[in-house]
Amino acid sequence: MAITAALVKELREKTGAGMMDCKKALTAVDGDMEKAIDFLREKGIAKAEKKAGRVAAEGAVAAYVSDDAKVGVVVEINCETDFAAGNDQFKELTAKIAKHIADTKPADLDALNDSVIDGKKVSDLITEATATIGEKISLRRFACYESAGRVATYIHMGGKIGVLVDMTAGDEALGKDVAMQIAAAAPTAIDRAGVDAADLEHEKEVLRKQAEEEGKPANIIERMVEGRINKFYKEVCLNEQIFVKDSEKTVADVLGDVKVTAFTRFQLGEGIEKKEENFAAEVAAQMK
Repeated sequence: MAITAALVKELREKTGAGMMDCKKALTAVDGDMEKAIDFLREKGIAKAEKKAGRVAAEGAVAAYVSDDAKVGVVVEINCETDFAAGNDQFKELTAKIAKHIADTKPADLDALNDSVIDGKKVSDLITEATATIGEKISLRRFACYESAGRVATYIHMGGKIGVLVDMTAGDEALGKDVAMQIAAAAPTAIDRAGVDAADLEHEKEVLRKQAEEEGKPANIIERMVEGRINKFYKEVCLNEQIFVKDSEKTVADVLGDVKVTAFTRFQLGEGIEKKEENFAAEVAAQMK
């Protein structure tokens, strides 16, 4: 029986297995769909489908920097538990994908999933890892910088926080210090010009209400707000933050003539709504 693309697509939709695995399975059973599903289940590949609806909020943020410090990557890959994140296969997968991003510089997540490592699409590698590790694995996000100066990375707590920073110059030690600063202090902008206008207006509104609660006259509230907003800038602007390794200096003092042109900070699982497990209810349901 001819193994058509439509047949392969149908099997993939039913099992969640990779395209090549589906084609091999159909070829092995002469195109019989049900036997192909059994074939994939026996190989442990079709298990990935059952994991697809689970919440994957654990995992790791991994990084890669080229030897010349001109290309850097930070990537978040999620799984369901810390235990799986410590699995050697999971660690190898994250490291391989991080380097692959640096080598190929995909435009976005779709392009990354469609790109090929060692003859297999990245999306298929994720599906295979889901099947063999036994948990849902998902490739969530990445950032890649190609620098005229140098890039630096920092991974905190074994992958709970990852930072990638692009600087106009500087050495490895300075790059690490700046990346650690971003990990610890979580700035949202490099300087005042980069602060989100909506965030700034929200902060001003909060400060206005604070001043009103203090009973300040309306004619001086705006001046008070402008004065107090400087504290906000010192919290969210990297250059104005107090340097974590020396409270007598700001980050701008430490940088000197070096400029930070971009940074990315990923915190593992941020924004993912984790499922709250009710084990008592689950046991009760099973007993019924």
